[in-house]
Amino acid sequence: MLIIQAGTPPDDIRASQGDLPAWFCRALRTTTEDVEIVRVFEGERLPAPRADVPAVITGSWSHVTEQHPWSLDVAAWIREAMAMNAPMFGVCYGHQLMAAALGGEVGFHPNGREMGSRRVRLRPGAAADPLLTHCPAEFVAHLTHLQTVLRLPHGAQLLASSDHDPHQVVRYGPHAVSTQFHPEFTPSIARACIELRASTLRAEGKDPEAMLRGIEDAPVAREILERFVSVWRSTPADGK
Repeated sequence: MLIIQAGTPPDDIRASQGDLPAWFCRALRTTTEDVEIVRVFEGERLPAPRADVPAVITGSWSHVTEQHPWSLDVAAWIREAMAMNAPMFGVCYGHQLMAAALGGEVGFHPNGREMGSRRVRLRPGAAADPLLTHCPAEFVAHLTHLQTVLRLPHGAQLLASSDHDPHQVVRYGPHAVSTQFHPEFTPSIARACIELRASTLRAEGKDPEAMLRGIEDAPVAREILERFVSVWRSTPADGK
């Protein structure tokens, strides 16, 4: 598996929670020694996409609209991967970058930040998607984002929404899916992110203490990421 690392947490979060690849590896019950990690935000070069290697594109502390050179390179990689039906799973920044790379529009959410444990609801018919067959109609997911997918690419299928953001789970092709929420987050990571942003949240008129009290585990959201890998493993590696 390939982890396309699009950023690293602030020092305080990294000291207590570790770095992004470790978060994903814990969620997937593997280790960083068993995956290839490419720190694209530091200029590391991506290998060519392959139909037999699933890729996860992580979140970031950057914004897609900043159009960093490394981000534009990943966008080009996404288009190449889509052309060969390579398996991809984008999370938060990765979700937005996939949408933008494939013809959608990304920008700041008109209603501001979405953060904390939120309810996500499946769209009609979404329960038939192979990554969502385990999902109830509504489930908990961890979120933290200011930017969003404002317009989906042509042909993308919307699978789940929250009250704040309609584009929570999107499918772009047979092996390409993304989530605005963070399936790799534990409650501890979600709390650390809120604590780091507490003063900013207050300035925005939000109540970080209430948000901290509202943090829940999110096993259903985490299983979507797990199922991405398990479904890929059960699919012939022929790019079809």
